[in-house]
Amino acid sequence: MPSIIRRFFLRHLRKMRSLPPKIYTPISYEYYTGKKLNLKNPIEFNEKLQWMKVYYHPKVLTQLVDKYAVRAYVEEKIGAQYLNQIYGVYDKPEAIPFENLPNKFVVKATHTSSHNLIVTDKTKLNKKKAIKLFYKWLGKNQYYRIGQEWAYKDVPPRLIVEKFLKDDDKNSLIDYKFYCFNGTAKFLEVHLDRADNHKRGFYDFDFKLLPFRYVSLEKSISSDIKKPRNLNEMIKFAEILSAKFPFVRVDFYSIKGKTIFGEMTFYPSDGRKDFIPEKYNKIIGDYISIPKLESGQQAITKTD
Repeated sequence: MPSIIRRFFLRHLRKMRSLPPKIYTPISYEYYTGKKLNLKNPIEFNEKLQWMKVYYHPKVLTQLVDKYAVRAYVEEKIGAQYLNQIYGVYDKPEAIPFENLPNKFVVKATHTSSHNLIVTDKTKLNKKKAIKLFYKWLGKNQYYRIGQEWAYKDVPPRLIVEKFLKDDDKNSLIDYKFYCFNGTAKFLEVHLDRADNHKRGFYDFDFKLLPFRYVSLEKSISSDIKKPRNLNEMIKFAEILSAKFPFVRVDFYSIKGKTIFGEMTFYPSDGRKDFIPEKYNKIIGDYISIPKLESGQQAITKTD
């Protein structure tokens, strides 16, 4: 089938999100990457993330992608002192006591990523507009609905209100995202200037820029950056939190040298953004050792 015709059919088939994961995931993957997905023998990094969507279903994953529920896991594994302060968690937007909140705070949806409202001056907040936005967030499970990211399927939609974090005179926080494979951190991704000129890059633990990316050159960090003084602590905690999972990305912030947990992600970018150059899709894919699916087993429901 000519590629233009095949893409036309894929575009329409990917809207059929009620299809079983074994059928839908290869459609979505091919539409976004242009590659055929081999669920029986996945090789590349994103192929293996798709395999995890379909077959890797330990119940704990639902807790770990929930921005509120994950706090209990982090507290147990590394300690509550590495969690950001929260002012409350709410099922309904009207329940948020805006009048009792500090002048600066952050509201996040617990069941998705990137649904955040950063408030730096409460006196300028349009509460009516914010409540309408929160209802929009709560009305759909974005990640399961679009990409069938299994871990998000049963996360209850809620709102969590957190302390506003700031590191010195920077306009936005630096994100340190550790790519962990069976409890071993291999490298990290750094995000800079989310508020103004969002750029990202991959680094080794000597903080030397690695030779691959998944965004355009214009959106990539092109130089070395300063190593955070608590890097070794963040690596240690990332490995503790990621133990027993074939792959998970563990995110932290560094606030004046203090480690603050961010989130855990099992399917970065929905497993659809390839690395550039192409060879790194297999190189990084080789880091993931996916568990063996026994004959007749529909999904893996336990960690090792």
